[in-house]
Amino acid sequence: MIFDIYTMWLREMTRFVRARSRIVSGLAMPFFWLALVGVGLSSSFRLPGMDYMDFLAPGIVAMIILFTSIFSGISVIWDRQFGFLKEILVAPVSRTSIVLGKTVGSATVALISGFLMLLIAMSLGVLQPSAGVLTSVVFMLLTAISFVSMGLIIASRMRSMEGFQMIMSFLVMPIFFLSGALFPLENTPSWMQVASFFDPLTYGVDGIRSSFLGIGIFPIWLDFVVLTGFSACLILFATFLFRKSIM
Repeated sequence: MIFDIYTMWLREMTRFVRARSRIVSGLAMPFFWLALVGVGLSSSFRLPGMDYMDFLAPGIVAMIILFTSIFSGISVIWDRQFGFLKEILVAPVSRTSIVLGKTVGSATVALISGFLMLLIAMSLGVLQPSAGVLTSVVFMLLTAISFVSMGLIIASRMRSMEGFQMIMSFLVMPIFFLSGALFPLENTPSWMQVASFFDPLTYGVDGIRSSFLGIGIFPIWLDFVVLTGFSACLILFATFLFRKSIM
């Protein structure tokens, strides 16, 4: 089983390395959000005891992980259309291994993208290098696993790339804006705060921000527990749907 998972992981990594333009394009939008939107909003937001750019940077890191992770599910549709998925399904490989391999592989890709964005932010002096980097990587990985699994769940029910992209575009923006990545949730209406509690990205952003800045909406252990539980549930659900409806 471990070898099967490794094989699927290696395939995802090989595809990522060969598509160098994917790395550049994946970093371009978050960089412009940090450099342009961040500078523009910093003149409007006044946060007590903190620079707005420092507040924003963890949200931008979570943003690139969200986009990279959740859209990775399109590879399932691509593999189905070109026959590769049928080949691995008839092979003596458990579907659990396939799901885990794809999840770990795509999560690794998202983690690399997020870490590169983190290095860019630190090189610009937005975030200061500290021991919080290690803790933030844990939250980045859990966030990636959660949304890769979500992408696989939706992709297992879809048959066209267009339909998948439409649904993802509909989901991604509410998930992102409700997470508190761009603005403090404490200043939002009560209904928005309640909705954000059901958004897993909220706990990812909060965990990364707490790792660097030492402030957060929730205790950092609660962010970890919620993200871990959410990741585990989604992986199990993705495996179930993959078995039932992937054909």
